[in-house]
Amino acid sequence: MANGYLRIGELAKRTGTSPELLRAWEQRYGLLRPSRSAGGFRLYSDDDEARILRTKQLIASGLSAAEAARQAVTGGTVAEGDRPVIDGLADELRDALDRFDEDGANRALDGLIAAVSVETVMREVLLPYLRILGDRWASGDVSVAQEHFASALLRGRLLGLARGWGAGSGPTLVLACPPGEEHDLGLIMFGIAVSRRGRRITYLGQDTPFSTIEATIDAVGPELVVFAVAEGTSLGPHARAIRALANRVPVAVGGAGITEDEARRLGVRFLEGDPVEAAGALTAEP
Repeated sequence: MANGYLRIGELAKRTGTSPELLRAWEQRYGLLRPSRSAGGFRLYSDDDEARILRTKQLIASGLSAAEAARQAVTGGTVAEGDRPVIDGLADELRDALDRFDEDGANRALDGLIAAVSVETVMREVLLPYLRILGDRWASGDVSVAQEHFASALLRGRLLGLARGWGAGSGPTLVLACPPGEEHDLGLIMFGIAVSRRGRRITYLGQDTPFSTIEATIDAVGPELVVFAVAEGTSLGPHARAIRALANRVPVAVGGAGITEDEARRLGVRFLEGDPVEAAGALTAEP
């Protein structure tokens, strides 16, 4: 059959998916690539159908919708030929950070950035590394000094990649960690990813007082304020301040320290998935 022959209702029947969800996946993740009929109707292809079915299969295996859609579109996390390169350089990075080897860690990062996209480096190397580092620190496998060294080096490199993220003509996002929250690596990655999709970033960083956030809102008039909260952080003490802020400007929260139910109770948007996934879903919206 030729490409571009199915209306959305027929595609929904074939895949067992509602038309509303298909439209959401198209808008958020670019999962569907319809053509247009002479009358202006969207027409979907065999490839669209295959991507939907693959996405549903991946969701059933435990992936988030955003990650499943991304893998269905790309055919995997990275190209097959890039996997050995990425794995080798990721191992070099981890070993160098464990040894306090700044030059070695920077060489590994330079190699990764030269081999694949910055988003792939963040998603495939840095985020998994940071999760493992946290587990190793909790189990005593790495020292406090090693954890601080690794976090400081990666933070510096990520902020270097973020240079210029306040430029451009797109809507502005204010990014901040609430008072008491010191973990901002995920927030920086989110900012890098979302800035590469046209948003301008005003970055306030770690442990930001609400008075500072309010003054920044007055100064830049953002489209959205985004908070990041790490696992073990509670937004309960800040609930009143967050609700008041959400009455002035849209607010979103992401990170391992917040659930969708908690975000709903606060009256803010929940950013699902890792920082790169969240950036993609946010900027895919019309």
